[in-house]
Amino acid sequence: MVLADGAMGTMLQSLGLGPGEAPEVWNRDHHEKVQSVHRGYVEAGSQIILTNSFGGSRYRLGMHGLEGEVRELNRLAAELAREVAGDDIVVGGSMGPTGELLTPLGTATFEDLKDAFAEQAAALVEGGVDYLHIETMSALEEVHAAIEGVRSVTDRPITATMTFDTHYHTMMGVSPKQAAEAIGQWGVVAFGANCGNGPEEIIRVIGEMKEVAPDAWLIAKANAGLPRLVHGETIYDATPEDMVNYARTVMNIGVKIVGACCGSTPAHVKEMRKAVDEFLGGAQK
Repeated sequence: MVLADGAMGTMLQSLGLGPGEAPEVWNRDHHEKVQSVHRGYVEAGSQIILTNSFGGSRYRLGMHGLEGEVRELNRLAAELAREVAGDDIVVGGSMGPTGELLTPLGTATFEDLKDAFAEQAAALVEGGVDYLHIETMSALEEVHAAIEGVRSVTDRPITATMTFDTHYHTMMGVSPKQAAEAIGQWGVVAFGANCGNGPEEIIRVIGEMKEVAPDAWLIAKANAGLPRLVHGETIYDATPEDMVNYARTVMNIGVKIVGACCGSTPAHVKEMRKAVDEFLGGAQK
């Protein structure tokens, strides 16, 4: 059982990241704040931290006129996480969706996306990540393109998660069972679900994945509940104890990597650390 980290984006927002601002720019301009988030999760007991590179593809950075800075911003993301992690904590290179639709629904081809993910992965590897984590995906074709892109530049391990926030399906209509069956054939070391509408959704999704992939290493990274506006501030409603109950449930289902996503903080992860230790009989400290 391995404990991953929690949110990066919403943590940076709490530190001043503005609406519409690319979080990846903070790897260059506010590196100390990015590292403070990583450090918070390490101190809370995370054994895996993910780089601040979720939107680091040429497509996502291109929305901010930064498509020419893919290498620098992703390399910096990896270097910042690696410096905090040292030799004891595993660093995963976060790679989120491009925002592009594949043909015939959109204009991007499989090779276009593969090349974009290859470019991002190469920079993350250059910066020192231990593995590449493809996350928050909605389309299986994009997951496959990302996997193939990573494999074209490195032999480091790959993990992948999708988000099932539309009636327990992804936005593109993929069910948890379909995801498990497909991704399980593409040779990743672990796969599962992240983000979505909170712990209860992830619990059901992981249960369905387990049915068709009983021997797989499954990943669960749930949002800290649902966001709501309170006096103009976005608040997520899951307490640390709520996240502990979620962690216990998915571990009992068979998850091997448990963490949190949007709205979570080191306080949530610190309590989840206790749940993981209890699950392991106190073997990990």
